[in-house]
Amino acid sequence: MSRPLEGKLAIVTGASRGLGAALVQHLAGKGADVVINYTSDKSTAAAKTVAEEIESKHGVKAVLAQCDITNQDGPGKLIEIAKSQFTKDGNFQIDIVINNAGVVNPAPMGSVTYEEFENTFKLNTRAPLFVVQAAMPYLPKDRSGRIVNVSSITTSMGFWWQSCYAGTKGALEAMTRVWARELAEQATVNSINPGAMMTGMYTGLPQEMLEKVWSLNYMAPLAKPREGIDSPEIVEAAKGLGGRPAYLEEVSGIVGLLCMPESGWITGQVIGANGGGVMTKG
Repeated sequence: MSRPLEGKLAIVTGASRGLGAALVQHLAGKGADVVINYTSDKSTAAAKTVAEEIESKHGVKAVLAQCDITNQDGPGKLIEIAKSQFTKDGNFQIDIVINNAGVVNPAPMGSVTYEEFENTFKLNTRAPLFVVQAAMPYLPKDRSGRIVNVSSITTSMGFWWQSCYAGTKGALEAMTRVWARELAEQATVNSINPGAMMTGMYTGLPQEMLEKVWSLNYMAPLAKPREGIDSPEIVEAAKGLGGRPAYLEEVSGIVGLLCMPESGWITGQVIGANGGGVMTKG
């Protein structure tokens, strides 16, 4: 089996569960060593499980990096953990950075609080900036580096209750284009824009918002459930949601494509990762 990322180092934020865990699994499957970033003590067990599975299945090195990247010293600490574990013969290089950590904080206009906006902005927008800035001295010098920012379909479709989330992810997309120019000699920089994904996100959303997810899924041509392919549970759940959400491996696979050597002519782009729910124009 081909391992095109053999010997490369990938740092993924928010990687103890959900899409982040799928991302480190996918990149490890392509041969990359991985740094699994997470924040809460409650996530330690899950992060350890992911690391153990990766090392056992793929034979790569997986390092846990518990630090809060919203703190002023968090991004630097993340890079220092990676440096302490992956420096070889005095050399240390970061090949891939995936800014995946994020928070939704849905609230309709009229009830958005300063605290909700600040917390969303700190993780979704400010943290990626300073993670990339901390990683800059260790990125390749030959344009082979890869930075992928996980944005959202909500930046393009004006989805209900998403002033905080869509606003902060829209800012991340804007910074993607800036970094694509400023870091061009070191790395390509792109964003992906997932829609609904098969994570625990649904359980935490208000019922009124869950009902609105129907239109998001309905607009995605690939969200129609497939009898005999998708499980009966997924087919049944899709009836009330307008379609099925993305499987995590479908979205992580798109990120994986952007990290391949062959993707070196793609930069500054928002790559559709939502089954066609939003068809972006480059």
